[in-house]
Amino acid sequence: MKKIAFLGLGRMGLPMARRLAAAGHPLTVWNRSPGRADGLVEAATPAAAVRGADVVVTMLSDPQAVADVAGRFVPELAPGTLWIDMSSIGPDATAGLRAGLPDGVGLVDAPVVGSVGPAATGDLVVFAGGTDADLDVAQPVLELLGRVRRCGGPGSGAALKVVVIGAIVASVTVVAEVLSVAEELGVPQELAQGVLAAGPLAGVVARALSTDADFPVRLAAKDLALAGGGPVLSAARAVLLADPSIADRDLSAVVGSLRRG
Repeated sequence: MKKIAFLGLGRMGLPMARRLAAAGHPLTVWNRSPGRADGLVEAATPAAAVRGADVVVTMLSDPQAVADVAGRFVPELAPGTLWIDMSSIGPDATAGLRAGLPDGVGLVDAPVVGSVGPAATGDLVVFAGGTDADLDVAQPVLELLGRVRRCGGPGSGAALKVVVIGAIVASVTVVAEVLSVAEELGVPQELAQGVLAAGPLAGVVARALSTDADFPVRLAAKDLALAGGGPVLSAARAVLLADPSIADRDLSAVVGSLRRG
């Protein structure tokens, strides 16, 4: 079993780390705010966490967080170590991380689609990019966390995540707005939701009305920013940022926010 260091025990990271430990991997964890290890072996620093690890997994909030933490552990990575970054940071930031690696250290970008429930049950969708050799090493670890789609070379997983999450978040925002329009026009919400759910938007409507997902609006807005400044995604991001009261609530909160507005 590979010795793994897992850095980032947030909403998604902690259940993912638990799965790796439950599979029998020797695991050391680290989190910016200590005390979240929940019985796992916790290191005091990122550098201490990665020493002697075969695989390092990071699950952090944004490009700046990954860059900051990487600066604290990358110098400790020995040749032959594989770093799997599962954060959603986009291909440009991923390329910057790769450029700063010591000789002999590999990097796989493997962001995920899914929420806290799938993270706990191993049902995430994992978009993995890297060299074939690095992906071969990463595959058994990633398969403990979800269904792995090998996307191609370095940065390809990070790029596909930007595409997919942009479509999901913008579509949920559109559904939220049309439900607000329905209310203004006197169309009963149950009727509007039922008709929309019976058509090609069924999956989007289900996500917009979800009561068990946990993907904070602030992170959804961050992911839209990674896609650049296109007019539709920029407009959706502006909608998400317009109501600070929902920043830490799940994306579905935008439905109620627009109806109140």
